[in-house]
Amino acid sequence: MSTQAPSAVPRSTTKTDAASAKKSAEELHLTASQRLRSQNLRYTPSRRALVEILACSDRPLTIPEILGHDSSLAQSSAYRNLTELIEAGIVHRLIAGDEYSHFELAEDLTSHHHHLVCTQCGRVADITLSDEVERSIDRALEAAASSVGFLAEHHRLDVLGRCATCTSARS
Repeated sequence: MSTQAPSAVPRSTTKTDAASAKKSAEELHLTASQRLRSQNLRYTPSRRALVEILACSDRPLTIPEILGHDSSLAQSSAYRNLTELIEAGIVHRLIAGDEYSHFELAEDLTSHHHHLVCTQCGRVADITLSDEVERSIDRALEAAASSVGFLAEHHRLDVLGRCATCTSARS
């Protein structure tokens, strides 16, 4: 594992992709800085490192996984900074049923997605559904919510089950 936070620029195959990813990373950091400033907080190197680690991950991470990406981060500081990033609307915390919370960037900073949550090991994976499936889910949830007088504004789905590793271990 690396001892420094990865760059927030994802790997890409073309110069155009790389330039777009760099601009996207700059926008992410600018947004994070603005949100923290609105809470009278600074965008410190430790907070920036946390945002970069989460931006480069393809799934929500636990504190031990985050710390494994950057040995300069102290566990107590990571918890405190993640709490402040959550309060500023930069990070979202997932409770996956295992002993660890999982952390990811807030959806408005990334894209709409759902989670596959392993009830045995606690691993969380992101999944993105087609627009057609999303519209169908929206209609179904809106109908269910309105039938009891609830106004649905957004949805988030966590699918519970066993990951491939845990399923094959049981066989």
